Formats: sequence, C-alpha cells, structure tokens
Amino acid sequence: MSIEGAKARLAIFASGGGSNARVIMNYFKDHPSIRIALVVYNRKDAGVRAYADEFSVPAVYRSNRAMEDEQSTMQLLDHYRINGIVLAGYLALIPPYLVDHFPDAILNIHPALLPSFGGKGMYGRYVHEAVSRSGHSESGVTIHLVNKEYDRGKILFQQPVPITPFQDPAGIGRAVLIAEHASYSGVIEAYFSGFDFSKQ
Repeated sequence: MSIEGAKARLAIFASGGGSNARVIMNYFKDHPSIRIALVVYNRKDAGVRAYADEFSVPAVYRSNRAMEDEQSTMQLLDHYRINGIVLAGYLALIPPYLVDHFPDAILNIHPALLPSFGGKGMYGRYVHEAVSRSGHSESGVTIHLVNKEYDRGKILFQQPVPITPFQDPAGIGRAVLIAEHASYSGVIEAYFSGFDFSKQ
C-alpha cells in the first residue's frame, strides 16, 4: 500500500528485547518518506525501550488490558499521526478495532514458513522447538498482513532458511533471526511505498 499524499508514520509494537525494532529504526532513521514515529510496548521490562531512546523515538507502555480500550489507544495513535503499524515480536493478539482502523496497514513477521508452525501460542522459541521436533530441513521467515486471527493474514514475503533436521532450537532461532533482520525493513519499505506483492 502507499500512503497517499503523506509520509508514512509507522508505530512499532514490541514486547521483548527489540532487536528487530532496532534494525527497523536504524533503517528508516533518515528515510525520505517513511518515519518510525512511535514505539508501543506491552511489557514494562521490554528492552525495546532503550532502542527507542537510542533513535529518539517516543516509546509508550500499554498493557494488554489498556490496549483493549479503543478510545485511549486511538487517541495515542492519532496524537502521533500513525497511519501504519509494524509488529516486531509483539506477543499479543491485535484487538479487532485496530485491524478495522488500519485495514491492510498492519504488518507482522513470523519466524517460520506459514501456514506451518503458526497460530495461538506459536511464537519465539516455541516455533523453533516445533520446527526442531518436526525434522524439517528448512525453516524461514514469513512477513504478512495482520487480520483478526493469529498468523492468518495475507502473506507478502517468505524467505526459507536451511537448517539441519532436528537441529537444536537455539541454532534455528539464530539462523532465522539473521534472515528476519535482513528482510523485514525492506519489505516494510516496499509495502508502504506502494509495491504490489501480489505480482511477485
């Protein structure tokens, strides 16, 4: 999608250490048409706060319960003139009202090749453990739009990552994270600049 007549002002939603968020903020720090305007995190000890400070991006803590409050959440996002959302390790289901307010404007990255190894409870090490148990010879990265179900939105991009069958989950996680860092920012840039992923 493209944001007609305006700079894309994106919010990153994150829960944990924030390594993907840091890569994204660094990628867009001097971008001519896309700005990371806000970080929202739902765990008070989330490491992403420090990365937001590093790039002078406002960071706001919002508990999962607070996120259920449509009026106050939308006031926050409107205050920063947010017109797109990027999930970077955000460990909560996006409330339906946000999907409605930002149709086809919320992106997520998943550490496996969807539709395999997706759904409720499938995040982080749980995904890598499941891939390890499966004996597959590849894992990967999926970047997709967010809808009202876990990991069921339209897939924009996938990058396979070769692994050894029954490889330890930590090793799979390291390999997949490298691919996440290498791919996510470019896909965000292309999507919010109007690239048509359906023609790939």
